[in-house]
Amino acid sequence: MELSRQDYIEIILDHHDNPRNRRKIEDADVEASGGNPGCGDLIVMYLKLDPEGVILDAAFQGEGCTISQAGASMLTETLAGKSLEDVKAMSYENVVEEMGRDVVASRTRCATLALSTTKAAVDDYMASRRVETAARNASG
Repeated sequence: MELSRQDYIEIILDHHDNPRNRRKIEDADVEASGGNPGCGDLIVMYLKLDPEGVILDAAFQGEGCTISQAGASMLTETLAGKSLEDVKAMSYENVVEEMGRDVVASRTRCATLALSTTKAAVDDYMASRRVETAARNASG
């Protein structure tokens, strides 16, 4: 089903006005902050992982424009059940399409802020795990 421009706007407004997963995960395994300083968008993404690195829960906190906050809400709905490798492979283009290309075309940095923050967090988490594993292997 093809969505109209107005349909995309209504989806974005719904996610902004009724955000999904807007909360802190106290014992998050992955946490990272990101922002677009020029426009005042700030976001903190949280991921809780199972022992195999599959996302059990995703949440965010933040402030900023309607598009950045709606994008974070929409992203958290798609993350549960994904592996960290899945997150790394997620496409910015898909986010733009999901939010309506013509609606967010001039605001792609806002639309993709949550995904770019999450990808950076996953990269940092995976790098720290590699360092821990290397240290454990070197001492054992």
